[in-house]
Amino acid sequence: MLDYSFTEEQEMIRESVREFCEKKIAPIALKMEETKEIPRDVVKGMAELGIIAPTADPKYGGAGFDAVTCGIIAEELARADPTGSIPVFYLVQASWAYVLNKYGREEAKQEIFPKVCSGEHFLGIATTESDAGSDLAGMRTTITPTANGYMVNGEKMYISGVKEANKYGGGHLTLAKQDPAAGTRGMTMFYFPLTSKGVTVTAFDDLGREGISTGGFTIDHVEIPKKYLIGEEKKGFYIVHEGYEFARGLIAAICASAGLKSLENGMKYIKQRKCFGQPLGKFEGVQFPLAENYVRMYMLRDLAFKALWTRDQEDKGKAKRFETSKIIAMSKMFASEWACKAIDDVMQWQGAFGYTSECVDQAAWRAVRSFA
Repeated sequence: MLDYSFTEEQEMIRESVREFCEKKIAPIALKMEETKEIPRDVVKGMAELGIIAPTADPKYGGAGFDAVTCGIIAEELARADPTGSIPVFYLVQASWAYVLNKYGREEAKQEIFPKVCSGEHFLGIATTESDAGSDLAGMRTTITPTANGYMVNGEKMYISGVKEANKYGGGHLTLAKQDPAAGTRGMTMFYFPLTSKGVTVTAFDDLGREGISTGGFTIDHVEIPKKYLIGEEKKGFYIVHEGYEFARGLIAAICASAGLKSLENGMKYIKQRKCFGQPLGKFEGVQFPLAENYVRMYMLRDLAFKALWTRDQEDKGKAKRFETSKIIAMSKMFASEWACKAIDDVMQWQGAFGYTSECVDQAAWRAVRSFA
């Protein structure tokens, strides 16, 4: 028999996170588009709840949560923050803490995790370059072994959390070519502190998710110690996909949650707003897309949690690598598109108000659009 229920512990975690979100996040969510940052007291509160880098082992200050539990947290954050800023702040650190916890050196984990899990530092991912997005083989950043570690040169673009890591401390798991002639078989993954001398950080203006920075950084002859190596040399291409898959499962859950929350907002509106002598919700032109969007969001949510569950099954030795990759790719395939459609319909129902900055749904649309 299939068991679609969460554990009692997971439901307690959901309840605690939802209470925190309703008190601390929802009231200030839209303000982050003006301040361009997540309030530090919110970050501190998340750390106290144990939901920053929650995939880190408890001995390093983490919570040791599995992927399904991380998905539950992602859902609640997405419900409370239509801008998507805090969900992205969360999912990036949850996903790449998973990789660092699994493949990082003991010395590095002892150094990095306590400050990340406490909210003091930021942990991100930096693989994208101006000519290399999904096509990782096109990257130009290089890493060369030295007597004391590795010398890194290059540039990364469209990276989340560059301002946070540079201002407060922290860094990104980064991918570079150690053997350019070997293509994807010559890539090495490592932790790279953004406060290193020789690093220049640039921030961009995004369409949404404005509470967390996006930008790039150049690396000019920066040497890192051997302890920052992630996994084996020249195996980075394979390791990085595990992190991206963890993130994609969370993205699917976030999109479903954002879409469902927007539909809740829309239903309240169409019950109250009267047009031609009756509530807007009485018209079939509203009812049909409402039903279709709800079906899509529930399908997406179920597939997201099946994907995260499969991720956990692989970690237990009960699922194969390809099986995990396949279902996670399926979960994200239509996540942004379907969520955008649901939110766009809600904005349309609200007429002129739906196009104002006071409408929370327009912020949600811009947020989920980024996940396409």
